[in-house]
Amino acid sequence: MGLLKTTWQHTRRSPYQTFAAVLIITQTFFVISIFSFIIFASSKIITYFESKPQVTAFFKNEAKQKDIEGLKNQLQANGKVSTVKFVSKQEALSIYKNQNKSDPLLLELVTADILPSSLEISAVNLQDLGSISDILKNSPLVSEVVYQKDIIATLTSWTNAIRKVGLVLIGVLAADSILVMIIIIGIKISQKKHEIEIMKLIGATNWYIRWPFVLEGIFYGILGALVGWSLASGALWYFTPFLATFLKGIPVLPISILNLLQLLGIEVLLAILLGVIASFLAVLRYLK
Repeated sequence: MGLLKTTWQHTRRSPYQTFAAVLIITQTFFVISIFSFIIFASSKIITYFESKPQVTAFFKNEAKQKDIEGLKNQLQANGKVSTVKFVSKQEALSIYKNQNKSDPLLLELVTADILPSSLEISAVNLQDLGSISDILKNSPLVSEVVYQKDIIATLTSWTNAIRKVGLVLIGVLAADSILVMIIIIGIKISQKKHEIEIMKLIGATNWYIRWPFVLEGIFYGILGALVGWSLASGALWYFTPFLATFLKGIPVLPISILNLLQLLGIEVLLAILLGVIASFLAVLRYLK
């Protein structure tokens, strides 16, 4: 209890230094939270597209139903296709209306004649998607082929790139946080040299003197993590309606409270680790 009281006195007596330390740690954990949200959302989007038909073929307006049925039977006969679903112009219009029901202007501009009919196809094995896509592209009935594997590969590539950028940025900010805490705690130790000398004269051990500074570093870390996570979570909550509209029905948001709390727990543990490392290095450097 005495150590905690001493730690609190250290932070209370130098509010500007405390603010500087907490601010840099807050920035670090704000960035960690934002990149965690992005990576989580990217993974959910990839999973969503993987669960959808892997190849979609859109037909030309002049394509006849009899010819479309012939192409459908051809695909089913090759043994590489697990499911084939025909989507008529009217069904495409219903899907469009459901996706844009919040925007009446868009609904007025579109009719069934404008939208193409299509085949939604899933393969038995992902390796067969290329050959199925080639069959569809070579058909004179088809105007466009959307190849889901390309979408998934692109999303995966972007996710990996975001993860690498995030790790580098987080590493730089974490290093900055440690250096700032080392400097601030070092300054506080220098300011209390007279008190420390008196404590040593009356028999205080080195670690009895060091522990308040170590706890101070942990306090900075935990407070910075809480504020950074809170700001990022607040921003996510504020922009959720806009992001949900932008994602057009992809079930990414809202992120559950349980997932947010799990992220907070991980960040607090990481914050404690950063605080311990920084304060430990400071006391070893400035308290001989």
